[in-house]
Amino acid sequence: MKKVILICILAVSMFACKSKSVTGTNTDNKAQVAMKGNWEISSVTYPGSQYIKVNSFQIADSECFVGSTWKFVSNNNKGNMALTRASCTAFNSPITWFVNKDGQFILKVLYAGEKARKVREGYILTVANQTESSFQLIDKIDVGGKMTNVVYQFNKVN
Repeated sequence: MKKVILICILAVSMFACKSKSVTGTNTDNKAQVAMKGNWEISSVTYPGSQYIKVNSFQIADSECFVGSTWKFVSNNNKGNMALTRASCTAFNSPITWFVNKDGQFILKVLYAGEKARKVREGYILTVANQTESSFQLIDKIDVGGKMTNVVYQFNKVN
């Protein structure tokens, strides 16, 4: 089975999309099991953040993800994410996810009543610096013709 996932990021007046084909669902079980549990994003960093706003996951400004809570269930690849920052609009959604053999984190955000198998769009990020208590998800976006890393720093809550 072949899936095509489309990723779109809005940065100020620049709009960038990237698509990537994902073949099968070969997973990296070790990386997935290490992500099991409750996590919080402690920072979102990228060059030029003082000038450029990134709309993360087409949900909210990347700053709104700082302090967000994420639950990853590794045995069924489900979970939840919640944006709770006081200065941002609250957001809470179930998610499905997995880590493929290439170290890519595949994420689908499920909106009210959606079934994962019906959602055809998602996000591909790279897993980096994974330890027992932290890991990073890195997205690549096009900013003025230059590929830039957006780094989401996750820290274990429990």
